[in-house]
Amino acid sequence: MKYEAVIGLEVHVQLDTQSKMFTRVGTGFGQPPNTLTNPVVLGLPGALPVMNLEAIEKSIKVGLLLGCKIAPVCKWDRKNYFYPDMPKNYQISQFDQPICEGGEVEIEMPGESPAVMGSHRKVQLTRIHLEEDVGKLTHYESDSLVDYNRAGCPLLEIVSEPDLFSPDEVFAYLTSLRNSLVSAGISDCDMEKGQLRCDANISVRPVGTDTLGTKVEIKNLNTISGVRNGVEYEIKRQTKAMLDGEDITQETRRWNPEQKYTTPMRTKKMAHDYRYFPDPDLMPVKIEQDWVDRIQKELPEKPFDKQRRYQSEMGLPYSSTSALCGDRPLCEYFEQAAALTEVPAKVANWVVNDLLRELSQTTAGDNPTSEKITLDNCKVSPQSLAELVSMIEDGTISNNVAKELFPEMFSSGKSAKELVKEKGLEMKSDGDEIEGLCAQAITNDPDAADKFRGGKEGAINALKGAVMKATRGQANPKVVDETLRRLLAP
Repeated sequence: MKYEAVIGLEVHVQLDTQSKMFTRVGTGFGQPPNTLTNPVVLGLPGALPVMNLEAIEKSIKVGLLLGCKIAPVCKWDRKNYFYPDMPKNYQISQFDQPICEGGEVEIEMPGESPAVMGSHRKVQLTRIHLEEDVGKLTHYESDSLVDYNRAGCPLLEIVSEPDLFSPDEVFAYLTSLRNSLVSAGISDCDMEKGQLRCDANISVRPVGTDTLGTKVEIKNLNTISGVRNGVEYEIKRQTKAMLDGEDITQETRRWNPEQKYTTPMRTKKMAHDYRYFPDPDLMPVKIEQDWVDRIQKELPEKPFDKQRRYQSEMGLPYSSTSALCGDRPLCEYFEQAAALTEVPAKVANWVVNDLLRELSQTTAGDNPTSEKITLDNCKVSPQSLAELVSMIEDGTISNNVAKELFPEMFSSGKSAKELVKEKGLEMKSDGDEIEGLCAQAITNDPDAADKFRGGKEGAINALKGAVMKATRGQANPKVVDETLRRLLAP
C-alpha cells in the first residue's frame, strides 16, 4: 500500500513595531536579558493593557495581502496556562473571533530546470490571529533561565489548512510567505532572531483516501530548510511505521537539526483545555470598511505579481526575476537603474550577479566587525550602474572591461566614466587600426580563417580573441566582427 503525507503549518511572525502589543515598552533583539519589561509585561497587579494600533494595522495589511476576510469585529481572549515563559499565567490572544479568516498563499513548485518557472498553486489558510509573544526559555543541564524581553511583542499566527503534501511544498510555502511579509515591511522574518517560527502538523494516509491520519506536531524548527528536513524525516518515519503495522501516536516531537531526527516531547491524547474567556481589560476592536480600504491602497505589489510583470513588460528571464522579486529594496534599486536605460534585462543581470556578489563578499571599511555594506550605503548608485550599462551599449567600453571596473566602482564610489578616463580604457573603434589588427590575426591563424570560410561559424571567435588580446580588450567587438567578416568574405 502507498501512503501520502498531509501537512499543515502554524507560522508565528513577530511584527516589526516600535513597541509591544499592549504597552509602550520598546521591542528589539540582542538587548540585555529582562531589560525590555515593565509592570504590564510582568503581569504585576493593577497593570492594564493598552492596544498597539500599529500592530492591528499591520495585521489587517497581512490579511489583505493574503486574500483573507477581515473581521468587522475581533476580540481578545485569555489563553490560560501555567508556564514560566508567560509571567501572567495567561496569554492575550484571539480565540473565536480572529482578525482574519480564510486566505491563501501562492507558491511555486520547482520547474524542470532552475532557470524555468515552475507551476504555481495556492495553499489555503484557515485563519490569522493576533496575540502577544511569550518569553524565551534557555535550558541547561540543571537550570532554566527565562528572558522576558520578547514577552508581549505583537505576534501573528498564520494557520494553514492541511493543504501541503510534500517537503518541497512546505519549503515553497514558507519562502513565499516570508518574501511577501518582508517586502511589505511587516517583519524581517529572521528565524535566528525568533521573528519567524514554525510548527508543522504532519499525518500520513493511504493514497486515494480523504480521511486524515493521526497528527504529529514537530517543534524546534529553526530554519526554512530545517522545516523541510524535519517534515521529510517525519513523513518517512510515519510511513515506515504504517507499513510495519504500527500505530501512530498523537504527540508533539522535537526536531534535532544536528542528528536530523525527531524525538518525542509529549503525547497529546486530546486538545489542551486553555479555558479561553474574553479578556475583561480589553474591548473588542471594530474594523470599519473605510479603515480597510485605506490600508488596501497602501499595499505593495506582491512578489509573484512583480515577477510576472518583469517578465512580460521588461523581458527579464526567470533566473533574474527569481533573484530580484523576493527583495523589495533590490527591486527598487533595479527599477531606478532600468528606467535610465533601454536594456532592463541587462541591468537586471548586473544587479543579480555582480552587485549581489559584491554585497555578499564585502563589509564596510577595513574592520571585519564593521557594518556590512547594504543597498543603503552601497557606493554604486542606480544611476552609476545605468551609466556603466549604457557605456557598454554605446560601444564606449567592452563588457569585459566593465566587469573589471565594477569591483573598483563598488569599493571607491567612482563612476565608470571617471575610471575609464583615468585608465585610458575607451574602446577603440578606429577602422584603419582595427582592420590592420584583423588582417594580422587572419595571417597568424590561417586554420581558423579556413574553417570559417568552410562554414564553421564558431571559428571566427579565435580571430576575434586575438584582436581583443592585441588591444587589451579595448577594441569595439562589433567593429571587429564586421571587419573580420568583410576580410574573410570570398
